[in-house]
Amino acid sequence: MISIDKLGVEFSATPLFLDASFVVNPKDRIALVGKNGAGKSTMLKIIAGMQEPTYGQVSRQKDITIGYLPQVMVLADSRTVMEEAETAFAHISEMQERLDKMNEEIARRTDYESESYMALIEKFTHENDRFTMMGGTNYHAELERTLQGLGFQRSDFDRPTSEFSGGWRMRIELAKLLLQKPDLLLLDEPTNHLDIGSIQWLEQFLSQRANAVMLVSHDRAFINNVTNRTIEITCHRINDYKVKYDEYVKLRDERREQQLRAYENQQKEIAEIKQFIETFRYKPTKSNQVQSRIKMLEKIVPIEVDEVDTSSLHLKFPPCLRSGDYPIICEDVAKSYAKNVFSDVNLTIKRGEKVAFVGNNGEGKSTLVKCIMGEIPFDGNLKVGHNVQIGYFAQNQAQLLDGNVTVFDTIDRVAKGDIRLKIRDILGAFMFGGEASDKYVKVLSGGERSRLAMIRLLLEPVNLLILDEPTNHLDMQSKDVLKQAIKDFDGTAIIVSHDRDFLDGLVDKVYEFGGGKVREHIGGIYDFLQKKQIESLNDLGRTMNSAGSPSAEPNKKSANTASSNEGTTMREAMKDANLTSKAQSLLSYAELKERNKLLKKAEKAVEAAEQKIEKLEQEIAALETKLATPEGASDTSLFTKYGELKAQLAATEDEWAEKSEELEQLKNEG
Repeated sequence: MISIDKLGVEFSATPLFLDASFVVNPKDRIALVGKNGAGKSTMLKIIAGMQEPTYGQVSRQKDITIGYLPQVMVLADSRTVMEEAETAFAHISEMQERLDKMNEEIARRTDYESESYMALIEKFTHENDRFTMMGGTNYHAELERTLQGLGFQRSDFDRPTSEFSGGWRMRIELAKLLLQKPDLLLLDEPTNHLDIGSIQWLEQFLSQRANAVMLVSHDRAFINNVTNRTIEITCHRINDYKVKYDEYVKLRDERREQQLRAYENQQKEIAEIKQFIETFRYKPTKSNQVQSRIKMLEKIVPIEVDEVDTSSLHLKFPPCLRSGDYPIICEDVAKSYAKNVFSDVNLTIKRGEKVAFVGNNGEGKSTLVKCIMGEIPFDGNLKVGHNVQIGYFAQNQAQLLDGNVTVFDTIDRVAKGDIRLKIRDILGAFMFGGEASDKYVKVLSGGERSRLAMIRLLLEPVNLLILDEPTNHLDMQSKDVLKQAIKDFDGTAIIVSHDRDFLDGLVDKVYEFGGGKVREHIGGIYDFLQKKQIESLNDLGRTMNSAGSPSAEPNKKSANTASSNEGTTMREAMKDANLTSKAQSLLSYAELKERNKLLKKAEKAVEAAEQKIEKLEQEIAALETKLATPEGASDTSLFTKYGELKAQLAATEDEWAEKSEELEQLKNEG
């Protein structure tokens, strides 16, 4: 489909990569990996045709379509969400106009026996079949499904895009790309502006419905769930692994060990040759052998060892005063703007706990953090414990850095003791190695400033960490360094994040935000997902918005809270629990049996729809192969059959969505 042959890129005579060669095949799911600055985004731009290489060739199959999502783009604000998303189907609208004109001409003409009339009929039939094949009759349903999958509500469809943040507008651009169904999707950090639910929806879409995909992402769980091939850029060269990311890491480590052994053996051989030359250089009887060794030395090609990451770097927070037993206590905390954000928030965070705030965007995670920080007013009681010293990281923290000092000096000013000897290593671990440490802060990008603010926070003496989306601008090695530092942290940590891999093994309690409520779940992030019995956190919104749902657990109140309202809140919690218990006891054996029967029936219906979708997709793929041949392209009956299969697939997908929703409702009722 796409062939990259001996590609090279140089900037100011410095190579980015050399003689890169690989092929992108249909249905490939490729993760493009490497250290920041290795050239991943540049490679995507070259494949997309937006940048020219210094040398080499990119060969693209004729009529291939490529969709490219950059990290940053300029977005228009002149349309509504729906109107902007509909631009993905501009080609279908143009085709519809052509069909309408031909239809009018057919109705107007009466020369039914003429050659021109028959040619018009044939052209109309061919165009109409193509129109049906491209989904011209049902694209609105697919458009709505895609927007909702990426987190938009139906009420958002008619809102101007100017009302949305940059992150939400990036989602619109992503939706447009997915709807266009290009032969190759190039995605540069697509998860940066998505919550967990939307990320998991995107995973499913890319795995099941997209054509070829090549993506750059620092979300380890995301690329493991989506990709089946890993292309690494290291030492200016390409290494192609036909495996998922986790398997690639093992193979890469094995290769590095082999490289190191080969490098050491080569260095030993070079040392022996040099020793021989020095020893016998001035002995006439050995002159031929010396010359032979010199030529041998000149022919040796140095073995390169891949860059070794710095994830093993150990960071430890400086010592701080011990905080009280309960750094954060919330009692009936509520916040509302034009609408209710959350109410009746009751939670107690103990000293030393690491907790996660999760939920869809806009459900109040960052708002509660701002309440804790005292940045905004709220209703209810919120107590910050004795001796609590807060270290707070949010995206706007980066704007508070002094732009007139260098990166190194920014960290040197807060580093204390022996850690000052490791400043260069720490900066390298967070992608400020070499000359980058001497840059002035004012010339850094937003992402670079965020990383610098994170490093500074790691070196300050605090006993309560509050991190709001800390991993957005970190590569995998940097995330590993940060994760280990938080694990070793003696204090308390509140982490707002959509990165499942980062949270896994780090937090021991999850607070779920949604529907104006905050619910506590004991255990790690995957314990939480398993407990909810869901595969996608998109279901959270439905379960939390259904008032009084038996699956919604009552908030757990701490018996150690020394508040005067403790008795009241405990009685309320017991009352809620008793009501739930009473409601469950009303279910007779017969009712439970009937419910299980309905549940099995719904599961079979979903499974049958999935099997039908798989069969239709296989038939469509086989037909696409035929249509790609000259004979197939001229066979109008194949286009008609293709259109019928696509219509059946769309109807079956709608049926699957309906049956899946019925199944989830039955599960939630249990």
